[in-house]
Amino acid sequence: MQYDFSTAPNRRGTGSTKWDAMLKVNPNLPKNVIPFSVADMEFPNPQPMLEGMAEFAGHAVYGYTGPTQAYYDAVLHFMRERHHWDIQKDWIVTSPGVVPALFSLVKAFSQPGDGVIIMRPVYYPFSMAIEQTGRTLCNVPLIEQDGHYSMDFNALEAAARQPENKLMILCSPHNPVGRVWTRAELEQLVSICNRNGVMVISDEIHFDFVFPGHQHTVLATLSEEAAQNNVFCTAPSKTFNLGGVQVSNIIIPNESLRRRFLDYLKSTGMIMLNLFSYKICELAYNRCGAWYEELMQVLDENRRLMAAYISEHIPQIKVVPLEGTYLQWLDCRALGMRGKELETFMQEKAQLFFDEGSMFGPEGDGFERWNLACPTRYIQEGLERLRAAVAALPAQR
Repeated sequence: MQYDFSTAPNRRGTGSTKWDAMLKVNPNLPKNVIPFSVADMEFPNPQPMLEGMAEFAGHAVYGYTGPTQAYYDAVLHFMRERHHWDIQKDWIVTSPGVVPALFSLVKAFSQPGDGVIIMRPVYYPFSMAIEQTGRTLCNVPLIEQDGHYSMDFNALEAAARQPENKLMILCSPHNPVGRVWTRAELEQLVSICNRNGVMVISDEIHFDFVFPGHQHTVLATLSEEAAQNNVFCTAPSKTFNLGGVQVSNIIIPNESLRRRFLDYLKSTGMIMLNLFSYKICELAYNRCGAWYEELMQVLDENRRLMAAYISEHIPQIKVVPLEGTYLQWLDCRALGMRGKELETFMQEKAQLFFDEGSMFGPEGDGFERWNLACPTRYIQEGLERLRAAVAALPAQR
């Protein structure tokens, strides 16, 4: 490979949120133990990006800076080439992240007390964006059958018919269960929401992580009606490991909806990003395609390794098929532990630090979310520790 995917940078003492959380639990962990929790990567950032940022930082004037034409061109080109989506410059609204955008979108397009539909288990900031803004959470749980998750369209139809439910937040591809929704599934969802006057906020931040045999469909490309009635959240942060830079591209084709969102943002004072955000997004989209292609090979190897190893050596745990994202959903319910007991077992007996399934709603209790974006040897070592811990369970219990 051209790029280094075998080295995990030393992030101890750097302010990394997931590393700090792990070391707070156990500051004496061996050096080879890394966290598999928060969705950023344990890889060096792409060298072309680092070189470009070093050059930029050396000559830039650090004054107030808005989006540049080069930034816009990079976003337009990336969406067209990678996602077959022709967007216009004016459709792009910048945000310091998808999560802040979710909070702002919920407040811009609903009123306190209004209902917002989600499908749990799902990325936990969805619930936060609803409950912490005084809206009402309407959960339409995903259907889980033999490790496969699907949407409950009958329940969605019933929820969408309720006049108090104004919005839906969709996760596509889905975090944490790893589904890449088919075009037919998305068409049915859009049809239900459109005929009942429910606007969809489509979080597609993981749309670059799709494995062989699956195809992501940008919701806006389904139809002109889908494009005009909904809002689309994208970012380079997951694809190129830029979570700490805080840049996202919120794409709103409908001028009226876009103006309403911009007016809300102005009322909060959130009118521009820092100057490095625009440049790093531009560099990621323009110069780091080869790095991304190699990254996908490593992630595919990691998911295949995990599925094969657990099937052979830890059959008590079920690997939910990973179609998209780099976040493996594991069904650990057969271990006979839930909630804090399962978390403590993983951390103390296996020295494994995950995002607990219960974070994503009660439907996730008994599951673990394992971040695969790290050198393969750490996946192997983690699996071996998990195997030993599970094998010792009968004697311990």
